[in-house]
Amino acid sequence: MTADPLLDRALIEEATKKSGLIWVRGEGSPARALWHVWHEGAAHLVGDGPDEQPLPGLVDGGSAEVTVRSKDKGGRLVAWTAEVSELPPGSEAWEAAVAELKGKRLNAPDAERVTERWAEQCRVVRLAPGGVVPGVPEGSLAAAPLPSVATTRRATPVALPRLLLKRRRG
Repeated sequence: MTADPLLDRALIEEATKKSGLIWVRGEGSPARALWHVWHEGAAHLVGDGPDEQPLPGLVDGGSAEVTVRSKDKGGRLVAWTAEVSELPPGSEAWEAAVAELKGKRLNAPDAERVTERWAEQCRVVRLAPGGVVPGVPEGSLAAAPLPSVATTRRATPVALPRLLLKRRRG
């Protein structure tokens, strides 16, 4: 983005700290919006367990592309490559990251034992910045929605307003 890597690093850090969600594209998977915490120079995520976000394509030792959006406008601020590392449960780095993640986790079904559940059933992943992705992408970058069991509400039948008005009059 700029000729100075320190300015790039500062942009990545500030933008990622302030954004509630980041878009992460792991190896061989589509981009997903994931909540995170910025801690000790990297984005940390928890997932791949019951009641947690999926982390497809985020493999220990692999790489990922992270896109950070503006919190107020929602537009793309910066995209950066990340070096992915999985933190082993119980390690010093894992404990520090989980302490930060626990404070930001909203609506945990088991808030009193969430760290034990994460250690037993989830993965904590660290995304360390590797550098800014140069240039502005061409096109909209729109992608087809991911498969989901959720459905969109159908259009209101044309006759429904007349039927409702008849009931009120009667």
